[in-house]
Amino acid sequence: FSLFTLPVEFDASARARAMLERYGLVTRQEAEGVKAVLDAAALTYVAAAATAILQMLYYVSLLMRRR
Repeated sequence: FSLFTLPVEFDASARARAMLERYGLVTRQEAEGVKAVLDAAALTYVAAAATAILQMLYYVSLLMRRR
């Protein structure tokens, strides 16, 4: 499930940043900070996906050992 949310989250972050800039809600200086924060938020989904994959591999390895 986490893998499917990655493109959605990156797209949402990009659209949010564009909207904030388009409507003048952030200055050019603030835009750099906004990008950093939204990128960090998106990376939490990357970490969640990596965790899910590693957890799945762990359980598969447990099943393979039993056989």
